[in-house]
Amino acid sequence: MTQKYFQVVAHYQAQEDEVDTVAQLLSDLAKKSREEPQNLSYDFFQGVEDKAHFVILERYADAAGFAAHRESTHFQTIGAGQIIPRLVHRSVESYEGSADA
Repeated sequence: MTQKYFQVVAHYQAQEDEVDTVAQLLSDLAKKSREEPQNLSYDFFQGVEDKAHFVILERYADAAGFAAHRESTHFQTIGAGQIIPRLVHRSVESYEGSADA
């Protein structure tokens, strides 16, 4: 049986003087996001060649789970309130995925 999921791929480019702060805030946000009922996984990676570049991979049970994440207190406080203002660029893409159960 194939199970569908909602995959989010985000690229964040931090301001050069905010890299360490963004990394710590992403860690805090990841911990809180993994506790969401519809979250299946939440991981982020920091660039080797470009330390200011972060890739965030988020997986939710469905699009409604991602919508709930974006409305959550921790996303509004940490993500929108503290991380996004420290970025020079960001892009967020979403995909439907499927995995064999």
